[in-house]
Amino acid sequence: MKKLKILLAATFVIGLISCTKPGEHESTAKLKAEHTRNEAADFALEDANGQTLKLSDLRGKVVLLNFWATWCGPCKIEIPWFVEMEREFKDQGFAVLGVSMDEDGWKAVKPFMQDMKVNYRMVLGTEEMAQLYGGVQALPTSFILDRNGKVASVHMGIVSRKVFEEEIRALLEGKTAAAVGAIDAADPARVGDGAAGAK
Repeated sequence: MKKLKILLAATFVIGLISCTKPGEHESTAKLKAEHTRNEAADFALEDANGQTLKLSDLRGKVVLLNFWATWCGPCKIEIPWFVEMEREFKDQGFAVLGVSMDEDGWKAVKPFMQDMKVNYRMVLGTEEMAQLYGGVQALPTSFILDRNGKVASVHMGIVSRKVFEEEIRALLEGKTAAAVGAIDAADPARVGDGAAGAK
């Protein structure tokens, strides 16, 4: 885990140098065409209440799967958005699932969740699980999953709240990828593929 944290920290520093402020540009919301989406890797991990959560249990919902850490600056910007999105869209079949990559585990995460008034489920990520999702090479990294448990979009680093909301609304309403922007059908990445579970 220490090796992963060092890699993520280095990537984060590079990202800070090159990134722009969220919302600085017009929306770049973009969903993959349905036939190009790959199934998100399933996993089973304990949440903050000690209950086992399987990603596949959320099948039928649109899911925002967010990899983050308490020491990640941009993550602290996004989390209040996710709290509000969970509240706004939950009854429409939407769920946020946070995956903390903190080395100190619940000791660091639970107080942070309380301070930020996190209202969605949280699990602790592992290196094995991170590998299922392409190694998670930057924090934050978010995967938007459609109701069939397939990866509809991937965001490495922070993007605007508007992008998240447009993609979530489109998936909740069953709109096609073309309805929210250009389709990256040529994207060869198969991030999130695999059926093995991380425990």
